[in-house]
Amino acid sequence: MTDTVTESLAAPLADPDSFVDGPPWDLFRELRDREPVAWTPEAGPSSGFWSVTRHADIVAVSRNWQAFTSSRGVSLEELEDDQLEHRTSLIDTDPPDHGKLRKIVSTQFLPRVINGYESFLRGIVATTLDNALPLGSFDFVEKVSSEIPVRVLARMLSVPDTDHARLTGWGDRLVGGTDPEFAEIAPGTPEYEELRLVPFRSPAALEVFEYGKALQGERRARPTGDLISALVEARIDDEPLSQQDLDNYFLLLALAGQETTRQALTLAMETLVENPEVLARLQAEPGLLSGPALDELLRWGAPVYHMRRTATQDAMIGERAVRAGDKIAIWFPSGNRDERAFDGADVLDLDRPSVDLLTFGKGGPHHCMGAFLAKMEYRVTLEELVARVDTVSYDGPVERLRSNFVNGVKRMPVRVTTR
Repeated sequence: MTDTVTESLAAPLADPDSFVDGPPWDLFRELRDREPVAWTPEAGPSSGFWSVTRHADIVAVSRNWQAFTSSRGVSLEELEDDQLEHRTSLIDTDPPDHGKLRKIVSTQFLPRVINGYESFLRGIVATTLDNALPLGSFDFVEKVSSEIPVRVLARMLSVPDTDHARLTGWGDRLVGGTDPEFAEIAPGTPEYEELRLVPFRSPAALEVFEYGKALQGERRARPTGDLISALVEARIDDEPLSQQDLDNYFLLLALAGQETTRQALTLAMETLVENPEVLARLQAEPGLLSGPALDELLRWGAPVYHMRRTATQDAMIGERAVRAGDKIAIWFPSGNRDERAFDGADVLDLDRPSVDLLTFGKGGPHHCMGAFLAKMEYRVTLEELVARVDTVSYDGPVERLRSNFVNGVKRMPVRVTTR
């Protein structure tokens, strides 16, 4: 931590209330200009963290896992050693352990495998839009963006399609711990302390564990070649995964396999509503979605606000010295709007020739393993959507998730007309 910075421009970034109206773009811009690595105080007992907001610095921290580790967790919660031991999953590890864990399922996310899902995916999208668009007015989150990625996830887990509602509900409860609508247990209560060894301190995690254990038992008896089969058949250094590792890995797949893509799709609709010229351009030139324009849209609407790293040694980030043990938050939406990395960064430009995208992470070992699948889901959904709709508009207030971790939307009432 620091003893030289007594006041911080970045202080609002520690408060989820600062994000209830969406990303604080003006604050991010001011930080990039004035204090690109800014001390961000937190309420006790947390110790505060450094906010990194420039593109180049975010990439540098991401790549240097030796100096900026993930092994103390990727959320801002400060975990004791026994909590880390119980909660650690793939994203909370560094090489070489990270590579060993990633290898277990990585072949199922290769482009040649994922490309085989496109026809199935297009069918899911078509059915979803066939059900939603004739309504004229509906909640886009409920009827569209919550439906598509979770049904793909159900396919990859070989679970009944009817389980999608449970998977979606668990996702809401796991990432919504700072939102009054989804928060189940108040900090400081006995129940909260009882869950200190459980990911997210959420009862939903325990429910996901039990669901996963039942599926694992089925796959041991009848392997199907799916993600769960890969987990139960895995060997690391000739040893099977422990039940704790199986629990945490399955929880990660069940959450990451739906939540970020759901939010990305919702933010894409937000972009189309608020930028009708973009919708018109994509309607006229849908082929743009097969090029850099897709990354430009993902630059504009990144579903994850930050990831946390911890300094393993005294180090420099840009011109700022940080100390061993300091927490660091790398803010992806800010880096995606950095004027130093993008000409006209505050302009959504579908003709941008290339996009140095941070949305899926960049550099280092933690680039999103499911990025190719997520981009396919994003592309196919937008292709089918712009081919069918004529106009889109809001039909009520947008309700955002109270979170400084997930750029989430809980409800987005929209009105559409179709061609």
